[in-house]
Amino acid sequence: MSLQSALHQTKQAFLANTPADVHRELFRSIREQEQSGVSFGLEEGAKAKDFTLHDALGAPVNLNEQLAQGPVVLTFYRGGWCPFCSTQLRAYQKALPEIEALGAKLIAVSPQSPDNTLSQQEKEGLRFRVLSDTHGLVAAKYNLLYEVPDYIQSIMSQQFGMSLAEYNATTRWILPVPATFMIDETGIVRSRYVNPDFMSRPDPLEILSELRKL
Repeated sequence: MSLQSALHQTKQAFLANTPADVHRELFRSIREQEQSGVSFGLEEGAKAKDFTLHDALGAPVNLNEQLAQGPVVLTFYRGGWCPFCSTQLRAYQKALPEIEALGAKLIAVSPQSPDNTLSQQEKEGLRFRVLSDTHGLVAAKYNLLYEVPDYIQSIMSQQFGMSLAEYNATTRWILPVPATFMIDETGIVRSRYVNPDFMSRPDPLEILSELRKL
């Protein structure tokens, strides 16, 4: 099954199992971001921002050190609690051998706590680096970070019994706009996918196609 088909199934299941008023507010939040006039994400041709974050086992991972070994596919996602993110990362895991065969590395970044990152990596069987950006500092460098609006905080708390701040081991309700960047060995963003609609993600076939151009 393609990622797009899997995302469609995930969306249909989500819509079928949550109230209509929740749908309206979630789509409202997407629409507000789309109409905000904010240019999310680094542009193609921009220099990737270097960073060091820790993986699920606490080991530091530096972007420039990874780029010294070849291109990097850098994806920002919301967290293991998000079914669309889990669907995306499972699809990327299946494509990992092809990504690595092209000499590239896959790195995924979310604001969730290291404990939740480890739990997700083990549950999903992810064999690429999954990093914790708990305070959103790297997401901010990439122009992706936003404060979760109050009405979405209420939905997550009341409908799903979840405190995003606690899940991320921080004091703020923050998330990145989902995004994926293909970065060449010189640290230049050669292509990107940035979309406030968290139900949409780039297909692995698109990523492989872009990597072949590097």
